[in-house]
Amino acid sequence: MQITPNPTARALSARSKSARALSARPLSLAALLATAAVCAGDAVARVFPFGPRHRAVNDLANQFVPFHAHLWDLLRGRADGGLLLDWRAGWGTSFLPDYGTYLSSPFAPLVALLPRADIEYAVYGITVLKTAVAAAAMTFLLRRTGPGGAWWWAAVLGAAYALCGWSLAEGTYNPMWLDGLIAFPLLCLVGEWVREGRRPLLGPAVVAVCWLANFYTAYMATLGAALVLLVRLATAGPSGRAPVRTLLRAALTTALGIGLAAPVLVPVFLGSRHAYPGVVREFDPAAGTDVLARLLPATYSFATPAAFVTTAVPLLAATLLFRRDVPGRERWLWAGLCGAVALSMQWGPAHLVWHVFATPNGSPYRQTFVLSGVLVLAAWTAVSHGLPDRRSAAAGAAVVLALAAGALPSRLITPTALLLAGAGLAAVAGALLLPRRGRYGILAALLVAGTLLGQAAATTAHADRERAARLDDYPPLGAEQERRAAALAAADGWPAYRTDPGLPRVAGNDPLLMGGQGAAYYSSHTPAVLTRTLTALGGGWTSRGRNLLSLDNPVTDAVFGVGARWRDGSVERTETYLPLVTVRPPGPPPVYGPSPFRNQELLLGARVYEAPRAGACRVGTEVFLWAPDATGQARLGSRTAALLGGRPKRSAAMTSLGVQRTAGARVEVPGGGRGEVGCLDHARLREAVASLRVGAATTARPTQDGIRATLPAGTGSTGAGAGSTGALAGTGTVVIAAPHIAGWTCAGSPTASYGGLLALPVPASGTVDCAFRPPGQRAGLAAGAAALGALLLWRLTSAIRRSRDRP
Repeated sequence: MQITPNPTARALSARSKSARALSARPLSLAALLATAAVCAGDAVARVFPFGPRHRAVNDLANQFVPFHAHLWDLLRGRADGGLLLDWRAGWGTSFLPDYGTYLSSPFAPLVALLPRADIEYAVYGITVLKTAVAAAAMTFLLRRTGPGGAWWWAAVLGAAYALCGWSLAEGTYNPMWLDGLIAFPLLCLVGEWVREGRRPLLGPAVVAVCWLANFYTAYMATLGAALVLLVRLATAGPSGRAPVRTLLRAALTTALGIGLAAPVLVPVFLGSRHAYPGVVREFDPAAGTDVLARLLPATYSFATPAAFVTTAVPLLAATLLFRRDVPGRERWLWAGLCGAVALSMQWGPAHLVWHVFATPNGSPYRQTFVLSGVLVLAAWTAVSHGLPDRRSAAAGAAVVLALAAGALPSRLITPTALLLAGAGLAAVAGALLLPRRGRYGILAALLVAGTLLGQAAATTAHADRERAARLDDYPPLGAEQERRAAALAAADGWPAYRTDPGLPRVAGNDPLLMGGQGAAYYSSHTPAVLTRTLTALGGGWTSRGRNLLSLDNPVTDAVFGVGARWRDGSVERTETYLPLVTVRPPGPPPVYGPSPFRNQELLLGARVYEAPRAGACRVGTEVFLWAPDATGQARLGSRTAALLGGRPKRSAAMTSLGVQRTAGARVEVPGGGRGEVGCLDHARLREAVASLRVGAATTARPTQDGIRATLPAGTGSTGAGAGSTGALAGTGTVVIAAPHIAGWTCAGSPTASYGGLLALPVPASGTVDCAFRPPGQRAGLAAGAAALGALLLWRLTSAIRRSRDRP
């Protein structure tokens, strides 16, 4: 039998498809505008991947690209370690806090779609994608909160938010922060759901994803979304207990979402507590003229808020003050919120609240994207009530001109900035004055969208050039780095020995980027015990102790099992190294003093250095200089070595000046500075290593979350056994060539520090079985489970209550 389609059903289906297409149109346009502006700006600046200038500056090169390379290895099963423990960097460090800080974004796994050699392309692609998603997310929020405006206005304003100065100047080389750019509109959307009593399960899930993606900027976005919710409640008009109940539901939704993210957030928090202390700074507000200058396109400064949003945004937001057709409560509350957020950025106590009660080391205005979002919401509020009349548009333009005039004394102002701002103001004001239908409407859209594209692309190009000139830069990945990585991979012998990627460094996390296993490591979670141990042994660092450098020294190489290292353009191998697990004779653990040469001997357990006689080393010994505060070229005869020191910001590593060839030749320290010289006797070092190898573990197998080893037969018979009190004196000590960071436990034996290394009494079983759990992992899992249970219980209780209320 033939069934005739229902005409009504067909009409409803057609309307549904049309509505979906209409709702997708502004989101697609916003994403396209954001992508086009970023790529066009980079192309104008001839920056990677559109030109010869590289993007390898500051933390983008030092942290984000190497960590994403390590994630690629993890996803492809090629990493040394797992989600909990990283055996590549820092001689073995906790990885879950790094994952939660740098890699937990839902976008991060996309790096695995490209070859590892194209990791820079992958990170750039993810950066552009995040910007596009932020534009689409804000556009969706605008359409959701005020559907009265034209769809293309929502798209342009959504893209303007994603292309704010903060995104183009700072987020682009701190791509993990761009998750906060996405989080702000999403969390505001959660506030809308809470206000309407909808999406009770999806709301906490969205909060959890935002906080997992990047907890730091998500915290700022949450504060901003809370302020937006307060304004939305106040402008909606209800009074009494309804707003209070809404705020309580919002607080509960946020708390449950953060609780769901606790399995990662708690280890991140505790990882920060165990990290080497960073810089403590006092907040110094920027000059008012500089703050106003950053509202203009094509300006740049590291220590001022990048508050630029395309000219249409401040113009529309300013018109709210003069529009009689907009309810007074909306006009003044939105304008007041914009002013309050802007002023809070300049007030010390509020600054601390925005930054989790600690002035950041670096850019002090990391919350600026929230101001940009609030301005865009205010501009959309104006649009959703219809475009302003000529009087309001003129008054709004006057406000924008007054702000620009206030910025004129600033040195940040450039002729290009003034030209772009003036042209943009004229274009947008003209668009607002055009008739609103037909071809004029299309012309208005082209004027506003063109202003956005031109100003954002110019701001991108300007920021690209200024970053390269002002920030630390590093060599981009290329043929030389690929050759080096291939050589390291060919020499890799893990876990029999470590292969150190050596010097000169490519970035702060060369073991993650280039391969191998070394001391170099740079993170917000660099363990204090690792920095102090490396410093005591003569290691160097930058970033005030959080960016550790490779230590090229035969004694430390022997202790930490480095059997191959990159040096002078090739991989050099040595047989003078110890296995990962050794057994030291009875006696107390080493106590370090001021001399790194003596400290190395204490850790090795043998005297291998000679003191220089009459200022010079004995012929045939290798000369090492330790001058942590010296900067320049150290010299021994014709041999030189570069030093870059100066504590507390930097500490130069102990460095070799080669074998003493001429009797009486002395080391020259740059600038006439002070230093200590040690003369290494390689024969003694070989003897010490051979002696320790006799009692070393016969097998050592590092795992994704620990290490297992078997000691020589008979070693355990003198062990302390399960009942040991943990003292390392008297029974012999198992020493594992990894830092004694918090989180290690060993079966049947308490752990202890042996000169900063992981140690335990010799077990009676002769088997070493140690596992690593990041501090806070169990507490985080418990908190996550509790949050999930509370969420399900809340929904079950609500469902029962609703069923009882039904007639």
